[in-house]
Amino acid sequence: MTAETEKNAARIHMPKHVSPYIFALYMATIMAFLMSLVITFAEFGIGPHYMENVMNAYQVAMPAAFLCILVVRPIVVRLVGLTVHGH
Repeated sequence: MTAETEKNAARIHMPKHVSPYIFALYMATIMAFLMSLVITFAEFGIGPHYMENVMNAYQVAMPAAFLCILVVRPIVVRLVGLTVHGH
């Protein structure tokens, strides 16, 4: 088996219709973690329990971000369509 074949075999292939949900999952995962880092730092500073506090915030932020992205995404797609025009 070649390296390319092994790489493709290890990749998970999802149907195209689930792409908005996969996008929302990835976006929520990354943004909720980054925002948890920033907000925890702003609120408490960096101390001995910084990452523990970040992860506690992340447990609330991630599901909330996922749901918010699912709700807001269609609105943003519409706004982009109204704002950006092809030539």
